[in-house]
Amino acid sequence: MRKKQVVVIGSSDETGFNDEARAIGRFIADRGYVLITGGRGGIMEAASRGASERGGTVIGIVPGDGLDEANRFCSIVIPTGMGHARNAINVLAADVIVAIGGKAGTLSEIAYARIHCKPLICCLFAGGWSAAFPEAAIDDYQGAPVVTARDVEETCRHIEKLA
Repeated sequence: MRKKQVVVIGSSDETGFNDEARAIGRFIADRGYVLITGGRGGIMEAASRGASERGGTVIGIVPGDGLDEANRFCSIVIPTGMGHARNAINVLAADVIVAIGGKAGTLSEIAYARIHCKPLICCLFAGGWSAAFPEAAIDDYQGAPVVTARDVEETCRHIEKLA
């Protein structure tokens, strides 16, 4: 049976929300889900670390063409050589997407999530696009749900429900 795949998106910079991302990564692994990220630093590395600490499978879909480009917590590295275009692959690989903060790259993944009807959890506590997007009236699309979370616990409840 295929395992559920949870994609965590967010800034590759250090953000101040790494502890929360790490806790979410742990939850994903504890449930037996596969964690997928863009494989870089910041939020992606923190979530990867949390899942790795619990023995989870961590897939990093990286923008470059090198296996050594991913953070050290990725158990599987998929180089794409596609730069930010790899964000479409990240989204298509998801059963559910968790947005934690983020800048322009995260916004592109959020847009892909809407286009491809993927459930999206926006973490309000982290600022960035995960907090701004739910307030943006981009379209009246009624596809997959966009839900918000005020803290890690609410994020985890949404993952459990939507995955």
